[in-house]
Amino acid sequence: MNSQATAPKIKKETKNKIRVDFERTSFWTRFRLKYLSFKFLKTVVWVLFRLVLLIGISYVILSPVLSKIFSSFMGKEDFVDVTVKYIAKYPTLDTYRALIEEAHYFEAFFNTMLLSLMCALIQTFVCCVVAYGFAKFKFKFNNLLFFLVIFTMVVPHETLKLSMFMKFKNFDIFGLMDLCGGSPFNLLNSYWPLVILSLGGLGFKNGLYIYMLRQYFRGVPDELEESAYLDGSGVFRTFVQIIIPLSVPMLITVFLFSFSWQWTDMFYTDLFYTKSSFVTMPDLIMIPKSLDTVYAGQSMYEAAIYNTASLLIIAPLIVMYLFCQRYLIAGIERSGIVG
Repeated sequence: MNSQATAPKIKKETKNKIRVDFERTSFWTRFRLKYLSFKFLKTVVWVLFRLVLLIGISYVILSPVLSKIFSSFMGKEDFVDVTVKYIAKYPTLDTYRALIEEAHYFEAFFNTMLLSLMCALIQTFVCCVVAYGFAKFKFKFNNLLFFLVIFTMVVPHETLKLSMFMKFKNFDIFGLMDLCGGSPFNLLNSYWPLVILSLGGLGFKNGLYIYMLRQYFRGVPDELEESAYLDGSGVFRTFVQIIIPLSVPMLITVFLFSFSWQWTDMFYTDLFYTKSSFVTMPDLIMIPKSLDTVYAGQSMYEAAIYNTASLLIIAPLIVMYLFCQRYLIAGIERSGIVG
């Protein structure tokens, strides 16, 4: 007992003695022991390596973005001036003004916002229900059906393009309209094709969303559901009151993925909306007629116009990401798509 009690005291006295001896040494000796050691040199080399690596990666990522931003404020005179690299000598907002007015930016913004919100909300809910069934319930052909869900991720959409176009152009449910003597519905140039695909779990990237949510639900302890069942809760009540509140970060992640892909989608919108009067955000990629691009720097000026249009398209997504970044990162970490 005495040896155990005196051990911490001896250890403390030894540390104090080492500290006093270190303080009594000369400044040069202390400097040499602290900063001229191999351990300190290794730490400095590692910090410098990480700093250079991060600066290089940041430059590779940010350089194209900054170049697009700077070029969007340049006048056409700047593109033939060899002294202009990034900062414009003749800054102007004519490119933004022409795109907003002639490309009907706010109309495209409203149409795309409505489509993206509608599809993202429906797909998030439907994929959540399907993924929960795959993760927590054992039924016949479970693995086969899940394989078909994964298979939808690798099937090129172009192979289904014609069949989907004809199906929604002559839409009929099990041939009922034909039996009743009526004619099929033409659902093109309406919201119905995207709504029906989203409700059926066949929307754009739905296989990926189901996989992500299934991986997340498999990590939820079964004891939570069993406790709820013992307290008298049914499957639906347990899913709504327990599982969904626990899955908010994952649901926000799926919602953001769905919203972003629909926001920049050109495949389904060009397929189902054949009228030029219905404009969406990808339609902003154009050369406004009011901008004169026929001169010496035509190619560079046109590239700057396309870059400006792309900035107008992704700006709302960047703003949304800034507010939802925390939930997006947490959802990806729990989704099983990263190691």
